[in-house]
Amino acid sequence: MPITTSTIEPGVVAVTVDFPPVNALPSAAWFDLGDAIIAAGADPTTHVVILRAEGRGFNAGVDIKEMQATEGFDALIGANRGCAHAFGAVYDCAVPVIVAVNGFCVGGGVGLVGNADVVIASDDAVFGLPEVDRGALGAATHLARLVPQHLMRTLYFTAQNVTAQQLEHFGSVYRVVPREGLLDAALEVARLIAAKDTRVIRAAKEAINGIDPVDVKTSYRLEQGYTFELNLAGVADEHRDAFVTTGKARA
Repeated sequence: MPITTSTIEPGVVAVTVDFPPVNALPSAAWFDLGDAIIAAGADPTTHVVILRAEGRGFNAGVDIKEMQATEGFDALIGANRGCAHAFGAVYDCAVPVIVAVNGFCVGGGVGLVGNADVVIASDDAVFGLPEVDRGALGAATHLARLVPQHLMRTLYFTAQNVTAQQLEHFGSVYRVVPREGLLDAALEVARLIAAKDTRVIRAAKEAINGIDPVDVKTSYRLEQGYTFELNLAGVADEHRDAFVTTGKARA
């Protein structure tokens, strides 16, 4: 199954994504992912959620090939709404969400990670937003939660990646470990949280969200409005077609 939920040990639930070859999710899968995360947190026996992925990388964003193969705007709207749902689910999950990031984490992957509570990464993990190379905008809201403001702007405008080691330096990644030790490292933190009184932890999650200086859901939807403008202007299609045809950004 592409998205599965399993109890690893008492109180610790893993939501695992497996969409070969690169975990680029079609529109419906973003909704499924969000639903799985919310459902896991709603279970009173869950104390903490680990969001992880199988395969080459954690997440490659939306499935652009699906978008370009679909007539009209339904796939674009579905992808945007689906991403908003999944990112919001990580943020609104009633219990803390630990993300275990392996390999690449780009586009929508940054949206998931930026809204998480704890980030563990493999030593080969890289994070980035290739949005401007795809004629789209989005997830600057979430990248700004991982790096300082000016670096966020530089990475966004240049579509460059940042390494797990750099994010560990900024404190947004809690630990960087070899890939084979990624789940164990996530479990170490999960056990510390799961050992607490879940009633207190759930209240703490809600309280911390309540004092957040940025409304991440409204901020992200504002960004998406510019994506729709670029799409209506025909700019986005040019870039997506170039990517599907050549696998490279349009000059």
